[in-house]
Amino acid sequence: MSMQVFGLPVSRGVAIGRAVLVASSRVDVAHYFVEPDQVPDEIRRLCAARDLVCAELESLKDEVQGDTPAELVALLDVHVMLLKDELQAEATCQWIEERHYNAEWAVAAQLDALTRQFDEMDDEYLRERKSDVEQVAERVLRALDRADRACMPPIMRRGVVSSQGEETPLVLVANDISPADMMQFKGSVFRGFVTEVGGRTSHTAIVARSLDIPAVVGAREASRLVRQDDWVIIDGDAGLVIVDPSPMVLEEYRFRQRQGQLERDRLQRLRGRPAVTLDGHRVELLANIELPSDTSAALAAGAEGVGLFRSEFLFMNRSGELPDEQEQFEAYQAAVQSMRGLPVTIRTIDIGADKPLDRMSAHDHALNPALGLRAIRWSLADPDMFEGQLRAILRAAVHGPVRLLVPMISHPSEIRATLEAVERARSKLVAEGTPHGAVTLGAMIEVPAAALMLPRFLQHFDFVSIGTNDLIQYTLAIDRADEAVAHLYDPWHPAVLALVANTIRMAQAAGKGVSVCGEMAGDPDFTEVLLSFGLRSFSMHPTQLPTIKQRILRTDLAALDGLAEHVLAADDPRQAGLSHSRPVSIPLPQAA
Repeated sequence: MSMQVFGLPVSRGVAIGRAVLVASSRVDVAHYFVEPDQVPDEIRRLCAARDLVCAELESLKDEVQGDTPAELVALLDVHVMLLKDELQAEATCQWIEERHYNAEWAVAAQLDALTRQFDEMDDEYLRERKSDVEQVAERVLRALDRADRACMPPIMRRGVVSSQGEETPLVLVANDISPADMMQFKGSVFRGFVTEVGGRTSHTAIVARSLDIPAVVGAREASRLVRQDDWVIIDGDAGLVIVDPSPMVLEEYRFRQRQGQLERDRLQRLRGRPAVTLDGHRVELLANIELPSDTSAALAAGAEGVGLFRSEFLFMNRSGELPDEQEQFEAYQAAVQSMRGLPVTIRTIDIGADKPLDRMSAHDHALNPALGLRAIRWSLADPDMFEGQLRAILRAAVHGPVRLLVPMISHPSEIRATLEAVERARSKLVAEGTPHGAVTLGAMIEVPAAALMLPRFLQHFDFVSIGTNDLIQYTLAIDRADEAVAHLYDPWHPAVLALVANTIRMAQAAGKGVSVCGEMAGDPDFTEVLLSFGLRSFSMHPTQLPTIKQRILRTDLAALDGLAEHVLAADDPRQAGLSHSRPVSIPLPQAA
């Protein structure tokens, strides 16, 4: 029976595919596909873990004999019986054999299937036995986690092949997806994803938009309502998930998919065209990247440089071992050289809040990590790590123009400490005779304190970059990853717009460069408003560049006269911004 699940639309477009469920568990579960020739080894891993848990439980039974209540011994017997159940063992192995799931994923998938069956039982006593199944599964997962595996394959690298030899499209349904796991979507087969939690500017949503993957977040109960292999439509425009759609609905959405692809193809023809308004004002369009390999997509989209290299993604998925100076240097060097003389802005590591490292410290478990030891605070608290990163960036500057960007700086003492750290790293390179280059130094404006004391910042920095995602979060006291308050996260809030407009105005008055690298830059609804504020440098993910370029090409700045004042004075800035003027229609280049 077809059903609809509603959530928040965070990445436009339509995705259609078979559902792949990542069951939530109290134990972290690795989800990846194994190659066909790895299936026997993966089944052996599963069997070895099951045998290990059986042996542990049998040993525990022997230890607790005597004064131990008979009920406890009986409970252990139940757990051993569940482990030795051949039907369940075969069903778990089937996930590996037919779907090529890794052992952990197979256990989680079978647990999900079993708990559904228990939930549907009428007998209350039997329903409560679900906890026994969960406890046994978690023991097996922990046993698998203890197993020595030399290498963890990349997540989701290929699809499931049907009996006709065709690859079946897949969509991911999960409670949540970490930013580190989301990064692996770049090489995955998933056409879209649905999560039960998250907001419009959570990092999972941001990465989904940047990868141009249709997505819906905050879709409560999605994991319970969607079953493995269900056909699912993800409507990223409406925030709608359709489960088991009718043939008529399926065909309608397939038509919309084709139309969307045609529009993307049309926009791609603008790649080599400079971003110049109708009245001749040049606008700089830069790309946001996470890894050096992303530079190829930036160049293909026509980016004029990298406005934000999120260096923290070099530090993730490393089992707690951070990259050393040489590894970072090679990554930054690769990015700089790949951009062929165009500028590359490298942001120092922005770790914390919803982007934790595998290596956690006591500080990372703060009650409110968004207000804790993150970004530049984290770097200054670890001088050796910070010095290694600064040295690597300075060394990479030999190979092309590099801008060094400092995140979440908000206090004069942080400015002094950062400048001293940069000079210390430079002095040591000079003393060693290690080749290095000059960098321009910039600050992220993402904390209201920084925006309010911008003149003091501009005395020390060559440029500023407005990170609107965090600026909105901190201005409005809204956790952008919390769907419970997601409706209060408002980029059109008058206070937010005033901070953005004033930052642009003051930076330009001081003769310093200013750009926007947050989600606002890639949102076409804000293009004319930001242009009216005086912004002439936008930085966004490469997939968003064609849409924003088209908007700029169709805009006459003279027609925007008075828009900034109108929006900033309006009770409803969104309505004022969207209705004040519409861009002029111009023909797109014809296909060759």
